[in-house]
Amino acid sequence: MKIQILGTGCPKCKTLTANAEKAVKDLGIEAEIGKVTDLKEIMAFGVMMTPALVVDGVVKSSGHLLSPEQIKKLISA
Repeated sequence: MKIQILGTGCPKCKTLTANAEKAVKDLGIEAEIGKVTDLKEIMAFGVMMTPALVVDGVVKSSGHLLSPEQIKKLISA
């Protein structure tokens, strides 16, 4: 599983990254978590508001700071 956090490095982006890491750890799954900070790359996903969460190339959330519990639901579905 590949999880990407889209954002320019703002505090919300950093918190979303930490929450994604916690969700993956809590679920006990293997996932590569990466950050995308380049605006052109972010826009290529069709995202206009950050932070955004992308799972295996699919945008799951944009413009919201998700909790670890919310992220678990998205990546388990």
